[in-house]
Amino acid sequence: MTDSLKFWFDPACPWAWMTSRWVDEVARSRDFDVEWRVMSLAVLNEDQDLSEEYRAFLPRALKYTRLVQAAEERHGQVMVKALYDALGAEIHIGANNDADEVIALALAAVGLPASFSAYADSDEYDTQMRASHFDAINRVGMDVGTPVIAINDVAFFGPVVSPAPMGDQALALWDGVVAAASYDGFFELKRSRTRDPNFDVSHSAASAAK
Repeated sequence: MTDSLKFWFDPACPWAWMTSRWVDEVARSRDFDVEWRVMSLAVLNEDQDLSEEYRAFLPRALKYTRLVQAAEERHGQVMVKALYDALGAEIHIGANNDADEVIALALAAVGLPASFSAYADSDEYDTQMRASHFDAINRVGMDVGTPVIAINDVAFFGPVVSPAPMGDQALALWDGVVAAASYDGFFELKRSRTRDPNFDVSHSAASAAK
C-alpha cells in the first residue's frame, strides 16, 4: 500500500515530465495524494564540466524552478502541481524555448498575476529551493538526476519512461516499483535509453489498450 509519495522534479526536464504523467495516471487510479517538490538541474550541475549548449540551458531551467518554488512559498502545494502542469504543457508539449513567453502563458493558465514572473529571476526563495533539491539528493546520492520519487520514504531516481505508460501498463509498472521499494536491499536497476521522450498521449493510450 502506498501511504505517501513524494516527487521531485525540475520543470525543464523532459524525463521528469514523462514520469510525472505516469504518476498522475497511477494516483488517479489508486486514489493517493502526491507531494510535488522541486529539484534543480542548475544546482545539480554547479561547478561541473558541461557542454556550452547544456550550460546555456541551465539559466532557463533555473527560472522555472525558482518560479515553482515561489508558488509553493506563496500559495502552497496545490499551486506547485498546477504551475508544473502549465509550464510543462508549454515547455514539453508545446516545445517552447522562450522562457519569458512560457512563464507568461503558464501564469495566466493558473490564474497568477503577470507580476509573479519576477520570482523567476529572484533568489528570494533559493534557500528553500536548494533545501528541497538536497532533500532529494541526500536520499539517492549525487550520481543521479531528476526525477526522484520517494514511496513511503524509500527513494529512487526515476523511473525513466518513454512514453508514459497509461492504464493497466501504468499500474503494472507502479506495482513493480512499489515491490522494489519494499525490499531494503534493493538499490539499482538500469539500462541505456534507446529513445527520446515521447509526449504523444495517444500513443500511450493505444499501448495501454493492448
